[in-house]
Amino acid sequence: MELENQYKLLVLGYYGMMYLDDYDLKVYILKDIEEYIKAFIKNNPIKDFDYKEMALKYESESSKKTKLQDTLIVLHKIKAPMEVILLVKKHLKEEEEKEKRKRDL
Repeated sequence: MELENQYKLLVLGYYGMMYLDDYDLKVYILKDIEEYIKAFIKNNPIKDFDYKEMALKYESESSKKTKLQDTLIVLHKIKAPMEVILLVKKHLKEEEEKEKRKRDL
């Protein structure tokens, strides 16, 4: 996987985690993801790449479903608690059901 794609996955995983308002410890998971992203950037610098600009672009161009899917991958990377993984799966399932209802209309 290219470094840009890996960065995109991490960023979208971060933004997907933002949807979990019903998780009391969300702020701690977000901090862990931030630290993981910082370490990734430090260890894998991408020449002539505007990290902030690209993060905003990725966030605006991606669906909630995509962000939640990427969140599952990122949570695995940071060894997050199972309860948060299950909560993301619940949100993902709800999002898929919304999409299905839209298609059925």
